[in-house]
Amino acid sequence: MASTSSRPIDVKRKLFDNVMGGKWTEVVEMYKEYSAAHEAKITRSGYTALHLAVSNGKEEIVEELVKLIRSDQSGQPKKALEIQNERGYTALHFAVAMGNVRMCNCIAEVDPSLVGVRNKEGETALFWAVLYGQEHAFLCLQEIISDTSSKISLAEAYSYCRRKDHGETILHCALYGEDFDLAFHIINLYNGLVHYVDEEGFSPLDTLATNPSCFKSGSNLRGWDKIIYKCIYVSELKPITKGSTDIARSRHPENYQTLVNCIGTFVHFIWRMLKDAFGMGSDSHKIEDTENPQEQIQAGHQRWFPDNYVTCYQFLELVYKAILVIFGYGHTKINMIRKEKEKHVWAVQVLGELLKNLNMYDSLDLQSGADPGETGESERDRDEILNAISEDKEDDKKEDKMENKKATGKEHKGTAMLMAAKSGISEIVDKILESYPVAIHDADQNIKNILLLAAEHRQLEVYKLLLRHTEIPRDIVFRKVDNHRNSALHFAAMINEDDHKPWPIPGAALQMQWEIKWYKFVENSMPPHFFLRANKDNETPEEIFTKKHKNLVKAGGEWLTNTSTSCSVVACLIATVAFASSTTFPGGTDSRSGKPTLENQTSFQLFAVSSLIALCFSVTSLLMFLAILTSRHQEKDFSTDLPRKLLMGLSSLFISIASMITSFCAGHFLVLEDKLKYLAFPVYAVTFLPVCLFAVAQFPLYLDLIRATFLSPF
Repeated sequence: MASTSSRPIDVKRKLFDNVMGGKWTEVVEMYKEYSAAHEAKITRSGYTALHLAVSNGKEEIVEELVKLIRSDQSGQPKKALEIQNERGYTALHFAVAMGNVRMCNCIAEVDPSLVGVRNKEGETALFWAVLYGQEHAFLCLQEIISDTSSKISLAEAYSYCRRKDHGETILHCALYGEDFDLAFHIINLYNGLVHYVDEEGFSPLDTLATNPSCFKSGSNLRGWDKIIYKCIYVSELKPITKGSTDIARSRHPENYQTLVNCIGTFVHFIWRMLKDAFGMGSDSHKIEDTENPQEQIQAGHQRWFPDNYVTCYQFLELVYKAILVIFGYGHTKINMIRKEKEKHVWAVQVLGELLKNLNMYDSLDLQSGADPGETGESERDRDEILNAISEDKEDDKKEDKMENKKATGKEHKGTAMLMAAKSGISEIVDKILESYPVAIHDADQNIKNILLLAAEHRQLEVYKLLLRHTEIPRDIVFRKVDNHRNSALHFAAMINEDDHKPWPIPGAALQMQWEIKWYKFVENSMPPHFFLRANKDNETPEEIFTKKHKNLVKAGGEWLTNTSTSCSVVACLIATVAFASSTTFPGGTDSRSGKPTLENQTSFQLFAVSSLIALCFSVTSLLMFLAILTSRHQEKDFSTDLPRKLLMGLSSLFISIASMITSFCAGHFLVLEDKLKYLAFPVYAVTFLPVCLFAVAQFPLYLDLIRATFLSPF
């Protein structure tokens, strides 16, 4: 039994010295000897020795200290373990923040109600586990409080899941932190949280609808990254079984999952080969999505290729995955793409869980909160949950009206459907329309529907999705106007001057090109007479487009002028040199016939042809740049005329530079002695270095011009 004879101030000083000196064995001895040490705050910030032991990750020491606290019969174990520092953090808070399951289990098992102790911000240890993205710690605490011996009701567990003062839940935190595996488990454990709103009136679905980076439609993968993305497998999330904290997953090496997927692909490939060879099975009409099993191509779609094409593709994919295994799946770039795909796939899965537990357009659901039939708990617990949710909703209605405008300055932006349309998340729009077709009629305070918001915020994928949907009432949706009588074409003609890059393409000229293509794209989807329809300000879409794009036209024109001026100077110099070299022959001419003396040599023929090519393309380049400089730089010129001229001018300039250097090397090769010819090859290789540097410097611009002109998404 611990002694109490020593003065508390002496115990604190000695504890502090031992902790600061790392003498943890002596700290344990003091806990055995003095019961006052159990509750002694030894720092100015209110930390106990247990706080500091947890913060330093001393698992064995923490277990010893907690064991001594539990065995002390003179006090209450919970009282010592729920001691808080000046910020209200308990030892369990720190254990959870570190994600140390062993320490969390050790402390929380003493008294499960320790999980519900709140800090100064009103956050419990369970809330902290999600706030810091510690999935294993969350599952550990959840297993403890859900045990029948814990005597914690479901309503109490729900209260642990919410920040007391701000209304934010652990589901909000998981979605904000993009911890979708954790969010998936939360929904399965506490499906009533899908109805809660935070201090700004945002539900979990609203939170997801404002984060486009969580979905594939918000990513911008190109080239090799896109190929790797397609070939990476991501398995679906599965609900946690009781008693499992999913700790074993972290023990596998980083390339373990890829190896498993590779073996699975190999087995599937062999099985497919056997079926094709022996005619086994009757499902040859179905195409299986090899990227993710959950994304199956719907039956009834037309097949555009024979069955053996699928087998060939699977073989190539198998080879590629084998390469990933050989060269290491833990490579930084591949690992980043894998995490991004996990985020995209799991976000869609969490979205499906949210919609499954919500009744968005049911007025009864808005009044009663959770559906008692879906909780799977006792009648008493169901009533407690419903009462808690109803009280929370009433409190939110009163507080949000007063605090949102004063404290946060933010207002709720409408339904999740509208927010997803503004954010460009086509996955959410598609899922909601599939579950609730009535959502197509959603409108904000300015009577803007989904189509108008997609047009206003330049959300091409959402707009295309609405065009593809055959079940929506097109006459109603596409003819919709807002309270200022602006149609979708009016919004397509507008541009936010504060947004310098509304499209993912660099340069003001290319931005203007895509603005024109976007306007034409929307115009072609509208009824024929809509381009002449004026709004309340008596402005047609075409007039608005001209008015709003003046600054962009000016900036694009200046950029084209500066680029053309610089390139035309280079083209002029190359044309001068090429003309001079084409009229001067190495080795001279025959005095009698006037023909070049070296005309039969291969090097001379290369010299003559390259000189002619350099002259031809340099003049072509010069003419293209002069055409740009003399252009009127009107709006319609940015659509195809000016970008194509710039692309042709740059291509011609590059060819002329390469031809000029080739001509120089061929002519120089002719005048050298035989013994020096082969020594000159390294010099010629260095001579081509400027061409390579020019190509590397201009290649990004060149690719952007090709992509913007010929590969635009419109």
